[in-house]
Amino acid sequence: MTINIARDFSMTPGGRSINDGSFSGQEFREQHLEKYFTDGSTEKILIDLDGVEGFSTAFLEEAFGGLVRKFGKITVKNRLEFVCTEEPMLLTEIEHYIEKAGRAK
Repeated sequence: MTINIARDFSMTPGGRSINDGSFSGQEFREQHLEKYFTDGSTEKILIDLDGVEGFSTAFLEEAFGGLVRKFGKITVKNRLEFVCTEEPMLLTEIEHYIEKAGRAK
């Protein structure tokens, strides 16, 4: 399973919550990620971050940190893989949000 954010969601991801406007991290998490964590599947999900105009920290934290708060760090880390050749530092940033959200749980 691959989710290409630019193709499947938006080339211009927005802020944290749906109240912040279109293409938020919350919207991405709820509409494109959570269904794969509630369907009983254990299939890996590859998240392709390339092709977008940029990501706000709020988007990344809500999408991936929010997923951890809902399903747990181990579950999320076992299921998600990321590819980002255009901005490889995003991978470190996302890992930080996942770890931080996992400590809060």
